[in-house]
Amino acid sequence: MAVPLPLIPPQFKSLQHHLRTAQEHDKRDPVVAYYCRLYAMQTGMKIDSKSPECRKFLSKLMDQLETLKKQLGDCDSITQEIVGSAHVENYALKMFLYADNEDRAGRFHKNMIKSFYTASLLLDTLSVFGELTEENAQHRKYARWKATYIHNCLKNGETPEAGPIGWEEEEYNEDDDQGTFSVSNEAPERSGSTYQPGNMSSSNFTGIQIPPGAHAPANTPAEVPHSTGVASNAIAHPSSQNIPAVDPSLYNAQKQGEASLTPEDFAKAQKYCKYAGSALQYEDVNTAVQNLQKALMLLTTGRE
Repeated sequence: MAVPLPLIPPQFKSLQHHLRTAQEHDKRDPVVAYYCRLYAMQTGMKIDSKSPECRKFLSKLMDQLETLKKQLGDCDSITQEIVGSAHVENYALKMFLYADNEDRAGRFHKNMIKSFYTASLLLDTLSVFGELTEENAQHRKYARWKATYIHNCLKNGETPEAGPIGWEEEEYNEDDDQGTFSVSNEAPERSGSTYQPGNMSSSNFTGIQIPPGAHAPANTPAEVPHSTGVASNAIAHPSSQNIPAVDPSLYNAQKQGEASLTPEDFAKAQKYCKYAGSALQYEDVNTAVQNLQKALMLLTTGRE
């Protein structure tokens, strides 16, 4: 990034991890880096846009955003909000799934903790596109709680419990850890147990892809070694037997104009096509076909 930022003002302490995540992704995924900074900019404006130190900081941050936007040019993930939202959401949930798999397997370590916490920060970032869905808000809260819980357990020499055991009963304010959470550079001891996480089951993440051009952080699903135990369907190419058959009824598309489609329907269809294109980047034919079927069903019938 060409324009360095001044020292972050104390008022913006809660944004320091979002900005650090942006810096970490400048080369790995500039789109993610851009939206992390945009989130910090928008949130910082709400916190304090009048004091001299905050105005100076926000001005430099705006310069960073403009520079990055020019570098990205006509990138669809920047020029089209729905594509950008899908890009960041896919990346965040893929990271969440990696950490969730490690947690279920009882592999408590630095990269897993950081993946949980970074996923929560990226889910924060989705608020630049509008209010978070209830599901993403839950994933964000759970990921932040889980990162803090495991970090504190290992710091105190305790063995964490895998899964969401006790998290709903525990009084937890997700804002308490903003700006104060840190991940130790020491690799913690590992221990194990399993769980059934209800609506946070990994089955709910089937079909989530890292968007085209995105690269997962080290040891997340796109680069994790096969020996780690991460579910193979997160990284393996499907066999032809697993490719779903195309619904024949979708070939009998209604005449153009017969299906009553809303702007929301077109946006959803575009999102499904984006997911399909993302899947093809990783030769995931199964997921590509499923998402294209959903798009066809919506466009031809007006129903999902």
